[in-house]
Amino acid sequence: MDPETFISKYEPRKMVAISLAVLAVALSILGFTYIKTGSPVNLGVEFTGGTIVTVPVVESEGEIAAKLAAYPVLDIRDVGHRYMIQMGPMDDAEYKRLSAMIDAEYQDPEIKYMGPVYSTRLQEQAKTYIPLSFLFMAVVVFLIFRTPFVSLMVILAAFSDIMITAAAMNVAGVKLSLGTVAALLMLIGYSVDSNILLNNRVLKRKGRTEDKVTGAFRTGIAMTSTTFSAIFALFLVSAFSYLISSSFTQINILFDISVVLLFGLLAGLMNTWVMNSNALRWYLARPKKAGVRRQRR
Repeated sequence: MDPETFISKYEPRKMVAISLAVLAVALSILGFTYIKTGSPVNLGVEFTGGTIVTVPVVESEGEIAAKLAAYPVLDIRDVGHRYMIQMGPMDDAEYKRLSAMIDAEYQDPEIKYMGPVYSTRLQEQAKTYIPLSFLFMAVVVFLIFRTPFVSLMVILAAFSDIMITAAAMNVAGVKLSLGTVAALLMLIGYSVDSNILLNNRVLKRKGRTEDKVTGAFRTGIAMTSTTFSAIFALFLVSAFSYLISSSFTQINILFDISVVLLFGLLAGLMNTWVMNSNALRWYLARPKKAGVRRQRR
């Protein structure tokens, strides 16, 4: 379908409503996870602390899970001819029993204890600083475009990107780790950039709103397609490198980062080009508002 046809065919408020409905579903998933675990996303070992055990694949996942049933196993992942087993916190006596059992049962195992990288205090501080960062972003966007509605939509789009991506992480079983935190931070910047591109084209150029949105849409889709292709290549390499050579294993941190970025890019397409673009079309088409706040080049 031609971009201009896609943009002008549908009623703006209905398209915005669809995006908000997806956001509502994402918030419901995060709320359910919070009720179940005490956190809106499933936390990795960097947040909880614990033990990571890597052993050769000599039995099924079910068999190794049964063998370790007495220990706080959080995740068992096949990383290419080896299992990586993530366990929650345990006391010294449990850790010594686990180490003795693993050394006796498996050849060349790896056992690594990790304390929580992110302390509880730091996690509490994040709850304050993250909302403040969104507030400051809204102020910066307002200073650029001088329109409260535009600032609200840019921040709403970025917020929706992160919430939908976090909900997709929960559904896909991807935990919040050092890598996925970095990916989420990258998504915030990418979302703000794409929405500023849209707003700059629509509010600061002359012409029909639909024509300006269409031009921005073509540029934005080209940018996202290029980024998506690169991230998808990273996903393939990190997930299936062990198929090339038995000496390779799945690169977990790159796998998690690429999955989160792919989720985020797809969410960004919807929030920028379905929600924000249609919100701008509705705002500029309101009675006595079509020519307001437009600036010359």
